[in-house]
Amino acid sequence: MHKPPVDPALPGPRLGRLGLILAQVVVVALFAALGARLWYLQVPMADHYRELAQANHHQELVVPATRGQILDSSGRAMVNNRTELVVSADYHELQGMDDGGEKVLTELSGVLDVPLKDLKQRMRLCGPEVERPCWPGSPYQPVTLADDVEAPVALQIMERSEDFPGITAQAQALREYPYGEHAGQILGYLQPVTQEELEDREELRTQFTGIDQVGRDGLEAVYDEELRGTPGLRTLGVNNHGEVMDLISERDPVAGRHLITHLDMNVQKVAEQALKEGMENARPKNIADSGAAVVLDVKNGGVVAMASLPTYDPTIWEGGVDQETFDEILSEEAGEPLLSRAVQGTYPPGSTFKVASMLAAVEDGASLRSTYACPGSVSLAGQSYENYEGSAQGTISLKQAIVASCNTVFYNFGYQMWQKDGGLHPEGEPEETMAETARELGFGSPTGIDLPYETGGRIPDREWKRTFWEETREVNCERAEKGYPDVEDPSAAAYMKQLAHEHCVEGFEWRANEAINFAIGQGDVLVSPLQLATAYSSIANGGTVYEPRVVRALAEADGSGMEEVEPTVKGELSADDETLSYLQEALTEVTKSGTGRGAFADFPQDRVSVAGKTGSADAQGREVSSWFASYAPADDPQYAVAVMVSQGGTGGETAAPIASEIYKGIYGFAPTEDSEEVEQGEPVLPDGVPHDELPTIRDDGSIETLEP
Repeated sequence: MHKPPVDPALPGPRLGRLGLILAQVVVVALFAALGARLWYLQVPMADHYRELAQANHHQELVVPATRGQILDSSGRAMVNNRTELVVSADYHELQGMDDGGEKVLTELSGVLDVPLKDLKQRMRLCGPEVERPCWPGSPYQPVTLADDVEAPVALQIMERSEDFPGITAQAQALREYPYGEHAGQILGYLQPVTQEELEDREELRTQFTGIDQVGRDGLEAVYDEELRGTPGLRTLGVNNHGEVMDLISERDPVAGRHLITHLDMNVQKVAEQALKEGMENARPKNIADSGAAVVLDVKNGGVVAMASLPTYDPTIWEGGVDQETFDEILSEEAGEPLLSRAVQGTYPPGSTFKVASMLAAVEDGASLRSTYACPGSVSLAGQSYENYEGSAQGTISLKQAIVASCNTVFYNFGYQMWQKDGGLHPEGEPEETMAETARELGFGSPTGIDLPYETGGRIPDREWKRTFWEETREVNCERAEKGYPDVEDPSAAAYMKQLAHEHCVEGFEWRANEAINFAIGQGDVLVSPLQLATAYSSIANGGTVYEPRVVRALAEADGSGMEEVEPTVKGELSADDETLSYLQEALTEVTKSGTGRGAFADFPQDRVSVAGKTGSADAQGREVSSWFASYAPADDPQYAVAVMVSQGGTGGETAAPIASEIYKGIYGFAPTEDSEEVEQGEPVLPDGVPHDELPTIRDDGSIETLEP
């Protein structure tokens, strides 16, 4: 048979076999690669993928730590914890429902016996336009709808979880204040963590438990991190349905540290009661709208007591404060109870400031052995300046100028130092001795106390005057041109326009009248009661200016790791021992024969001698404010007490009697039946001195208080 010719372009049998072999090689290579990959995944990477697989079935729960307690110096709990049942809602889950959670909240309203309107209000996020109650915390945090819930009610909610999606009922630790409103402004309060805090504070963001609260004021705010402790972490194994199968790992929470303070709650109550009664006694003649009393340990700066009125009860924040209460604690009509007058209030100190003026005068060259004229009035720089009620004392010593509180002596000191510095137009750098001495005593800057929002007061001088002029010049110049058309009294409007013109053109000048008034604690000088107590403490202890401290020590919940807070020295007075001793003798005489003798007429100074100085401060448009600054015992000082009553009258009639009552409480002096004598009672402090030792915190967390 004839065979057709072979086309050389077509593949032959040999090429077909090669293609088959090549395909087989490729297939084998692919299977080999796949096998190698499977081996790699199953052997070398087995642990890695096992962890990933487990992670997909893990649930991590952050367990909150128990917040530390705040104790007084004897170990008495001023703030501790209690546990109660709280019903909360998941904000985002309810908002994501078709009806915005209306049905769930309606059903919950019936179970809790709380009006639906109230629950809806609590679900709202707080903001400038939102009235209380509302939710002040983060929207990612459970919103508290009801606290202190009865156990059967909570159990009903938990058992019917399908009827209450997004709702939880659980035990939660809340702060408890065994002494009520006593020391409330010092202790502070807690509020839920805000979204801004979660974003700004890493220690909150990384340890957020979902129910965290942070300190908003007082010690709760300053020592928030120490009090909060470290949360625990519980890792649970769950199945695809979210059911817990086992506990994989657990890290226990570490309770927050306890704060042991210098405060003594018995002295605190005495100070608060004395301040309250003293203000009430002053009101028939004066407004007495607010006040403060501070008790310091002069040997270390410890805050033994600090009272401020009006005040508030920190428990008002529990469960969300209503709008009426919120407005009240911020209102001027109620006296702004949130404001601590002791730390944040600043006022002209009146004659209590003369201790600074005397030290400055001696520094500037005045002699302790000279005598000085104390006329009823003096004419300086074309203006007349008078003593209180125009009384004259003749020629007196510096000591008598303090005892009798002679203004005219100090007016002259202020004017002479102003002249020495160059008057209106000093050449070179003026010494500003009056201002510098005041700053040495701690005036004009925050004391450094471990409480928030402290104000620094004001010590005016030439630099301050120029800065103030630059800040207000534009307004004054505008008023100098346009006047005060809104002021009805034409003469008053004309006077104000003239003042505005002077401030516009020459407002940078430190004038004679400003320096003169500064010397008696009037004019633009502003101090806080805490600053004044700190200054008198430094005079009492021989010249050491301590930073006031509320907290004395920190300790773990089981008593371990006790860490004492060492006193911090802020500065030393430049006055020599002779000058300080001279000033101390003068202050000791004030309560015996000077302006404070009336307030201490029934005080047994033969047993405990008190040194101090009264002050009466004027302010435009306000009544006289009452001051008294002191320390005792005068011969071996232990405590400094400063009292201020805004618009309370003279220092001798209001503030000094309050201080006298505080000392009586500390040393246990009680009035007899005829009220003309005092007898020895039980002092609120042992032997009238603070505890040397610290209270004992046992291993089981219980606290052994010190005997009074």
